[in-house]
Order: sequence, then structure tokens, then C-alpha cells
Amino acid sequence: MAEKPRSAVADYLVYVAVRLVVCVLQALPFSAACAFARFLAWLAYRIDKRHRLVAQENLATAFPGKFSDAEIDRIVRGVYRHFCTVFVEITHLPRKLHVTNWKKYTRLVNGRRIIDAMLSGRPLLIVTGHYGNWEMAGFVIGLAGFRTHAIARPLDNPYLDDYLRSFRERTGQRLLAKHGDFDKMQQILDGGGVIATLADQDAGQRGLFVDFFGRPASTHKAVALMALEQRVPMIVVGAPKIDGKYHLTSADVILPEDYDKTPDAMKAITQRFTTDLEQLVRRAPEQYFWLHRRWK
Repeated sequence: MAEKPRSAVADYLVYVAVRLVVCVLQALPFSAACAFARFLAWLAYRIDKRHRLVAQENLATAFPGKFSDAEIDRIVRGVYRHFCTVFVEITHLPRKLHVTNWKKYTRLVNGRRIIDAMLSGRPLLIVTGHYGNWEMAGFVIGLAGFRTHAIARPLDNPYLDDYLRSFRERTGQRLLAKHGDFDKMQQILDGGGVIATLADQDAGQRGLFVDFFGRPASTHKAVALMALEQRVPMIVVGAPKIDGKYHLTSADVILPEDYDKTPDAMKAITQRFTTDLEQLVRRAPEQYFWLHRRWK
């Protein structure tokens, strides 16, 4: 059955509405915008029953017996607060965060490992997940003068997609389409470039199943495949918020040459970076996007 064609008028009206919301948030003092984020989280928690139940189910499965129902509910409320606050923070990023004041809002943990990987002269894959504030991480890396490319799925609304792209590319980061830009990705890596990707999305039946919080989770093969075929090191990073600052931290560096004699190197690497992401999430579970179905 053919997909129903999109309405350009409807897409544009949605785009205008989003721009108006962003303008209002940017006009507010940051403290007032964060207060609005808390209200938005309170509202979303109450009306978004479907995703709230998904999050509760995911947490109960990921941490069997560790949390009571009340504790799980507290974490779910924290998830809504965290991501509503992240949205507000992102709207203020271009005006608040600069090369002269980034230490006020962020902190490098294992910074030498991150910088050494970026300056090694080899191509690099930055692997992260829907955890903390991954947009802040990309913004800070751009402020530091490093040119990176991020893999993202284009939005169905072309007006919103162009707006988000311009927003995310202000510090030199460039976006690559998740589907359709594979040749460009290879060219970037061949030239010693840096590509960042979110590696915790469900890949369906064609994905590679590895353990995530003790359950098989379908994971995209492309990350490990690029690392092995292009001989590209990988660095696993996260950006959780701790004591009011986002800690850009490196969890692991994975070298493809270490897996030359491993029978199923692609699965071994995929399991390793998935385990690394799990360890990051365990530090602050309320900052992970439990609202989506990671296990299907």
C-alpha cells in the first residue's frame, strides 16, 4: 500500500509552531525556561501513558528486583524531567556555551583519552547512545575545533529537518543521513575523519543480537563493520549530568586490530560497545531514554 503523500502546508505549520516555541524559550531567562521544562515533564508524564508504561517495563526488566515500583516510578519521572530539560538546554546552547566558558557547563573526564583519539591521525568512530546530553557532547567537540560528522535519520518534515540541521551544524559538525550516505561515510573515514553515531537503536530482525542489560537486543551491524573494514578505532563516550555539569566521559577505546584473530569479530565488537554503553547508563539510569522499546 502506497504511503499517503505528506502535506507541505501541514509540515510548514508544524515547523512554524516549533520555531515559535523555540523563540519563546530563548527569550525566557534560563532559570524560567528550566522551570517550564519541569512543568512540561510533569504534563508529559501524566498524558503520555503509552511511553510511561514502556519505560516502567524496560526498567523492571533491566534491573530485576533492584527497584521497587515506587523507585521505578521515581526514575521514570526523572527521565521525563531530564529530557525536557535537555530540550530547553539545547535551545539555549548557541547563546550560552562558548569556547571561553565551556568549563562552566561541562567537564572532560578521561579527557586525555578523548583528545589522543581525536589527534591520533587515524580515522575515528565516536559511539554513544540516547543518554545524558549527546548534543552537548557534539557541541563541545565542535567548539574545541574538531570537525566531526554525525549519523542521523533525516526528519520526515523537510522544514524541521533543515532547521535542526542548521542548528546542529553551527559549531562545525556535519550531519550524514543514516540511509543513503554510506559512500560518503567511507570517504570521510578514508580521509582520516571522525564520525559519531548513536548505537543503541533497535535494528529489527536483520540486526545483530547482543546482550543489553541481560537481554538480547537487536543492534545495527554497520558500526562494527565500518570499524573492521576501514580499520577504524572506536571510542565509546557519554555525557551524563552530574552536580550541575555535563561530564563528557570516555568509557572505552576499541581497536579493530585487537580482533584480527577473533572468530566473530563483528559480534564481539558490537557486544563490547553495547556493554560499555550499559555501564554508562547504570551510573545514572534516569538519564537514559527508556521511553523507546529497545527490546522487541
